[in-house]
Order: sequence, then C-alpha cells, then structure tokens
Amino acid sequence: MLLREDNRVCKLLGTKYPLIQGGMAWVANAELASAVSNGGGLGVIAAANTPPDILEQEIIKAKSMIEPGRPFGLNIMLMSPTADAALEVAAKQRVPVVTTGAGSPGKVLERLKPLGTIVIPVVASVTQARRVEKQGADAVVAEGMEAGGHIGELTTMVLTPQISQAVKIPVICAGGVADGRGVVAAFALGAEGVQVGTRFICCEECTVHMNYKNAVIAAKDRSTAITGQTLGHPVRCLRNKLTAEFERLESERAPASEIEALGTGKLRAAVVDGDTDWGSLMAGQSAAMVSEILPAKTIIENMFAHAEKVLGRVGEVKA
Repeated sequence: MLLREDNRVCKLLGTKYPLIQGGMAWVANAELASAVSNGGGLGVIAAANTPPDILEQEIIKAKSMIEPGRPFGLNIMLMSPTADAALEVAAKQRVPVVTTGAGSPGKVLERLKPLGTIVIPVVASVTQARRVEKQGADAVVAEGMEAGGHIGELTTMVLTPQISQAVKIPVICAGGVADGRGVVAAFALGAEGVQVGTRFICCEECTVHMNYKNAVIAAKDRSTAITGQTLGHPVRCLRNKLTAEFERLESERAPASEIEALGTGKLRAAVVDGDTDWGSLMAGQSAAMVSEILPAKTIIENMFAHAEKVLGRVGEVKA
C-alpha cells in the first residue's frame, strides 16, 4: 500500500523505497550512503565542514560502491565555511541529489538545478517550505525537533501536516522515524516519504565508534538533551558530561565564545574516538527505539514490512 508506483518521492529519486538517509556530520560517509542506496533508499554523504578535496574523494568512493542505476545524495550544511566549496564539488561530480540545511538554499538551486540535480532543502517551518518551493526546490524535508543534531522548534506531529498542506511539492517527514509505525504516521500526516538518521547509526555499515552505537542502543525515552539554545543553534544529543556542562554554562549565561569553544571537536571525539562522556553524541529521541545493529538493507526492508503490518491493523480497526 505504501510502495505505490505513483509515489512521488520514489519517482523523483529513482529509489525502491521513499526513504532518505539523514546527512549526519562525521557519520554519513561513503560506506553508510552506499549501503542505504544499495538497500533501496537514498544514501546521503554529509559535506559538513569537510575540505573539498577529501569530500570529492568520498563521493568518488561512494560511486564505486553503489550498484549501477542507484542514486545517492550529498547534504550541504549552508552555515558551514566550506559550503561554497562543497557546492562546487557537487557540481563537478554531478551528484544526483543534494539536500541542504541551516540556511537559504538559493545559491544551491541556482547552481545545481540547471545541471539536472534534484535539490531538497530541510526545513523547520511552513514559511521556509513555501519560500524554497518558490525558489524551485524539488521537494522538502519537514524536520521536527525530535530529530538529532541541529533542530527547529516544532514537533514532527504538527510540522508535517502544516507543510504538506502549504506546498505542492513532495514532503518528506523527518524527526522521530525509526520503525514502521513512524513511516505510517508520516504518511498519515501528509508526507510521501521519510528521512531517517538515528536508526542508521546502528547499522553494520556505519563506521562510527562502537561506543557511540552502544550509547544509542542503551538510550531511554528521556536520554536526549538540547544544547546551544542560547546561541540560536539548538542541537539534540544523548545526555552525558558534555551536555551537563553545556547546560551549566547556558544557565550561568556564559559568553557565547565560551559555549562555542566547549563544543569544538566534540562530534569527532564521539564518532572517531568513542568518547561517550565528553563527545557530542548527536541522536534523536527515536534512539530509545533502537535495540540492535543490523545491515542497512535489512533495516529498510524491516521498516516498510512493519509499516504494511501496521496499516493492516489500522484497516482491521476501521472495519
């Protein structure tokens, strides 16, 4: 029922499933993106602050790992100092799909649309969704504040239906989606696809440190915290000594420079070094629903098989 032939997200992306993997900085590399793409979704490499030469190597690596005919994407964080360089790498390598976040995607649309690239901005409000639609976006990712990493103010439950009603382009729901129930909920709210991030941290192909994966698996319903709100760039992570220190500095109204300095290098510490005390363990509230490490393809197949079972139960209740 969900995998209809006329699903606009699948038709737009050329994927089997209407699923995009989140562009998680330091996490979403060639290994993860290729596994998701080969599994029938859209794998996405995160440009983040990666130097352009290294980013280009990662894209070339992903191309060599992805099966012929399967698409992949690149996420460009527009507030990054390397965003312009990442844009040029995307153009040079003719990346099929580009998602954007943390800024206006105008220059990305102007540069890449003429090349045939599909551009999908991640938005956190109706106003943003309407603006990028007018600018020429092919679809939008409506990301609720349940998500990990940088977040907005609205929940997925209220954001997705409002954006779905406000724009004509396809809407992809993000924030809190980790299993088939989330997929069904997303479609019920008006979305035509989902973006999944946290669940893929715990896939076999994801190269983050095992300590990070174990922290996600151990997460409970209240295991995440939001930091950086006083800076205007709130970030959701798993609670640890780092988030406690962020909370202390923010409650004491410490200078922004001091708060920013605390976060420097902490995501790498979590992903590469496995520092679960002082590393930034970016993860969404859906971490509490992650209980095992599986291949990316299995995660995707299980998610949509589960969704069909949920829909079957809904039909029985309705009858």
